[in-house]
Amino acid sequence: MVETLLLVGLAVAVFVGFNIGGSSTGVAFGPAVGSGVVSKLTAAALMTVFALLGGWTVGREVIETMGGEIVPASLFSPTVSIAVLFFIGVSLLLSNVVGVPASTSMTAVGSIAGLGLATGRLNAEVMLEIVGWWVVSPVVAFWLSGVIGRYFYPYLVEWFAVTRSDGALLALDRSGTLPRPTLGPGTTRREFLGTALVVIIACYMAFSAGASNVANAVAPLVGNGSISASEGVLVGAAAIGVGAFTIARRTLDTMGNDLTEMPLLAALVVATVSASVVTFLSALGIPASFVVIATMSIVGLGWGRATRTSTITQTARGEGPRMSVGALAADAEDVPTVGDRDAGASPDEHNPRPRPAPIGDEEPEDIPRADDLFEPTATARVILLQNVVPVIATVASYLLFAYGGVV
Repeated sequence: MVETLLLVGLAVAVFVGFNIGGSSTGVAFGPAVGSGVVSKLTAAALMTVFALLGGWTVGREVIETMGGEIVPASLFSPTVSIAVLFFIGVSLLLSNVVGVPASTSMTAVGSIAGLGLATGRLNAEVMLEIVGWWVVSPVVAFWLSGVIGRYFYPYLVEWFAVTRSDGALLALDRSGTLPRPTLGPGTTRREFLGTALVVIIACYMAFSAGASNVANAVAPLVGNGSISASEGVLVGAAAIGVGAFTIARRTLDTMGNDLTEMPLLAALVVATVSASVVTFLSALGIPASFVVIATMSIVGLGWGRATRTSTITQTARGEGPRMSVGALAADAEDVPTVGDRDAGASPDEHNPRPRPAPIGDEEPEDIPRADDLFEPTATARVILLQNVVPVIATVASYLLFAYGGVV
C-alpha cells in the first residue's frame, strides 16, 4: 500500500513539474524565442539543463522551507502529499491551458498554507516572513529597474543596437587541420555578442526558475521522507523538462509575441533584475513569485525612463515628468536590436547615433508616447490568473483538509 501511494505521489509530482515547465519556460525564454534568437526546441533543452542546475544548487533551501517549515513535516503523510501536489498541479494546468504563466510559488505555498490552516498547525512566523518578502521583493525590483531606466537605459540602447544578418550566426572553418567555429557570413562580432547575451540571460532566468520552482513539485515528498532532496531535484527537473518540450509552446507564444510590445533590450533588463531577485530569495529559502517581480520590474523600468525629462530638483519643485510606459517602446522605434533584421544598420563611425541627452535636458517630446507597453487583453488575462490561481489552490486545499477527512 505504501509503495502504491509513493508511486501515485511521484506521478502527481511529475504532473506538477510538467506544468511548472510549461509555465516557467515561457517566462524565461519568451523574449529569446519571440525575437528569433533561439527556437522553441532549443529553448526547451536549455530550460531543462539550467532548471536542474538551479534546483541542485540553490533550490535545496526552498525545498527545506516548503517541506517542513511552513507546516510540520509530519503532516505530509503520503495521502496528504498527494492531495497538496494535486491542487498545485491542477491550478497550474488551468493557467497553462489558456497560455498564461501563473505564480507557481504562490500557488504551492497557498496549497500548503491551506493544509496548515485546516489543521491549525500553520507556522505563522515562517508564513509572515514569506509574505513579507513577497511584498518587499517587487518594490526592490521596481527601484532597481527604475534606477537603470533613469540613469543607464539610453546608454544601453546605444550600446546594444544590433542588426541581425541573414544566414547562420556561426560557421565551421575547415581550412586548418581541425574544423573550428567562426563567425558566419555577414555576422559581426557585435551581433554575436548581443545574441549570446540574449541566450545567457534566458539561461540565467531558467536557473532562477529551477532554484525557486523545483521545490514546488517535490517538497511534500521530500518532507515526509519518501525521497531524498537530491532525488526530488532530479524528479522535479526532469518533469519541468517534459513540460518545456510540450505545453510550453503556448506560453512561449504568449510571452514572446502576444503580451507586450516591449523592446528586447527592456525585456533583458527586466529578466536580469527579476532573476537576480528570485535567486537571492531562493538562497534564503523563500519561495519567490517571479511573475509578480517581473511585472514590477517592467513598471519600474518604464517609470525610470520617463523621469529623465526632469532633474531631482525640478521634481521637488513639482515639475515632474509626463509618465508613460510607452517610453520604453518609443526607444525601440528607431533602434534595431538582436532579432530585428529589417531595422537598419548598427551605428558606426560613418553613421553615428546621437548621444543621449543629460537628465533634465531631455524634452517630453524626445520620449514620444508610443503604443502602450502591454497588449491590454493579454495583460488583463495574465493579471486575473496570477491572482485567481493561488486563491483556487488555497481555498480548495483548506476545504479538503478541513472537511474531507483526509488528515
